[in-house]
Amino acid sequence: MKNKSFKWGVLALAGGIIYGAIEMLARGYTHWTMVILGGICFVAVGLLNEVLPWETPFPLQMLCGGVIITVLELVTGVIVNLKLGWGIWDYSDEWGNFLGQICPLYSLFWILLSAAAIVFDDYLRYKFFGEEKPRYRLFQR
Repeated sequence: MKNKSFKWGVLALAGGIIYGAIEMLARGYTHWTMVILGGICFVAVGLLNEVLPWETPFPLQMLCGGVIITVLELVTGVIVNLKLGWGIWDYSDEWGNFLGQICPLYSLFWILLSAAAIVFDDYLRYKFFGEEKPRYRLFQR
C-alpha cells in the first residue's frame, strides 16, 4: 500500500504541476485548487488502464478520460465556485453550460488533454514504477 501511495503522490504532483503550467500558459494565471484538481484528474485518468484492457481503442480511453475530468471539474466547481464563492472559473457564457461549471466546449478540451495525460501517465508508470510497457490501438480489431 505504501508503494501505491507514493506512486499516486508522485503522479498527482506531476499532473498538478503540469496542469497548473498549462493554465498559466492559457489564461496567464491559475489557482492552487487547480493544481490539486489537475493532480487528482491525472491520477484518475491514469487509473483507466487498471480498469480498461490495453486493447481498448485509444479514442475510447480519451473519451473516458474526458468524462472523468468533466465530472471532477463539476464537483470541484460546485464546491469552490458555488458553495465557497471563490469564482475561480465561470462557464455561464458558454453554450450548453451546466451551473456555469462545465460545458461541452471544455469537455472537448478535456477529451483532447486526456490523450496527453494517458500517454504521459503510462510512460511514467513504465519508466519509473516498472509497470507494463504501454501499447495503444486506434480501433477495435
